[in-house]
Amino acid sequence: MTRTNASARDAGTRFETSIVAFLAAHIDDRIERRSRNGAKDRGDVSGVRTHGGGRVVVECKNTARTNLGAWIAEAHLEAGNDDAVAGVVAHKRHGRGDPADQWVTMTLADLVALLTGERPVAP
Repeated sequence: MTRTNASARDAGTRFETSIVAFLAAHIDDRIERRSRNGAKDRGDVSGVRTHGGGRVVVECKNTARTNLGAWIAEAHLEAGNDDAVAGVVAHKRHGRGDPADQWVTMTLADLVALLTGERPVAP
């Protein structure tokens, strides 16, 4: 079956919803899907924070083709729009339906921000 724009949007919505439900159940029940913000998009998931309270942008991707560089660039742009300390990408691990089994990609700077609550400053 050929994937249409509508079926791709539906698959993306289902994937985002599953990621949000998993994060809300295991981290904070205030985590939810974020509405679209046009040119100033702030990611797909709202309410994710570091232990110290810094905002974290989560961009969700459910595609057949992986494009990590572009996805991370998008997550970082959206993190800037949201004044977040990190931007990460949750992406589909094909053949695995459980949200806990999905991939998360980030830069090392994002990992430091998640663990410390502060984005490291480049030297």
